[in-house]
Amino acid sequence: MALPRPLPTINDYRREAKRRLPRMVYDYVEGGAGSERGLDRNRDAFAKYLLSPRRLVNVQQRRQSVAPLGSSWAIPFAVAPMGLNGVVRPGGDLTLAKAAERMGIPFCLSTASTSTIEEVAAATSGEVWFQLYVVQRKLAEDLVRRAAAAGCTTLVLTVDVAVNGERIRDKRSGFGVPFRYTPRIMWDAATHPVWSLRQVFAGLPELAHFRAAGTGDVEAQAALMGRQMDASFDWEALAALRDAWQGKLLVKGILAPDDARHCEKLGVDGLIISNHGARQIEDVMAPVDALPAIRRACRLPLLLDSGIRHGADVVKAMALGAAGALIGRPLLYGLAARGERGADEVLALLRQQIDNTLALIGCPDIAMLDETYIA
Repeated sequence: MALPRPLPTINDYRREAKRRLPRMVYDYVEGGAGSERGLDRNRDAFAKYLLSPRRLVNVQQRRQSVAPLGSSWAIPFAVAPMGLNGVVRPGGDLTLAKAAERMGIPFCLSTASTSTIEEVAAATSGEVWFQLYVVQRKLAEDLVRRAAAAGCTTLVLTVDVAVNGERIRDKRSGFGVPFRYTPRIMWDAATHPVWSLRQVFAGLPELAHFRAAGTGDVEAQAALMGRQMDASFDWEALAALRDAWQGKLLVKGILAPDDARHCEKLGVDGLIISNHGARQIEDVMAPVDALPAIRRACRLPLLLDSGIRHGADVVKAMALGAAGALIGRPLLYGLAARGERGADEVLALLRQQIDNTLALIGCPDIAMLDETYIA
């Protein structure tokens, strides 16, 4: 039997994910902070930037490869850190890591993952990064050591979660890991039997980094699920982390030029311009709007995260000063809709959209992009 054709847009994968996932899981993936106007702002911000095409340029061959942090990526984006991917599909972290390897790009594993650093490193020979939430200092030190031992090339410190954002959808649904067996959640699972059977046969998802020997601290697990981070983590603590970590260090969640300059002074290797996908606080700038001022403020490589739903968004971000991007929700849509094949299809779709956009604006090499390509 012939396989279904790839879907034509990211929104098609989103609709298919919504159909296949229980409401509580879809809301976890899709939800934002507060009234969720930040989600719309992230998307609308890309729409207001128009492209300025060049004509009569030889674009018979187009090049997308970049090397923003020294290693070569086949396409100009990596897989963003996302928590609880195994809730979307069992083995979700491993599936996305393998998809990233096939595409020739890095995969970033979250502290709140359902597979351990060691499991992901064993499953792929691709480039693996580790994203760090500082819940407790001692636990963070242990995770950093494990990331280094597993061969992670890059540590991504997330700094925009001093406290948990107001996640209304999750409050209403009672979403959490481990799952709570309320009548509402049981009905939600029962009406999505394929998802439920996958989860039962694979073993219900858990926060993998806390099941390893020596890290089974119940309080730490509860703090991570509630994103109750170490709110005392400051510039001095970042400097100490820089000294302790010998690989590349990226800081994720920067939106202010002054913070970018401070990171540069401390020897950080790059920044991820992000508002956490509008999941933490809704009334802040869209990252793509913050990008130009940060680009002027420092010389660090800048990666853009949050709101990307089309390859043209990546092109616009790079024209505005980004060295590359991180892709999150679109890959979860693909994972939910079609599993491993869906992840591959979403990556291929974004690659094709970038290629098509480069051809249509007369840019044969993505490295040529600059602000002159923005109208």
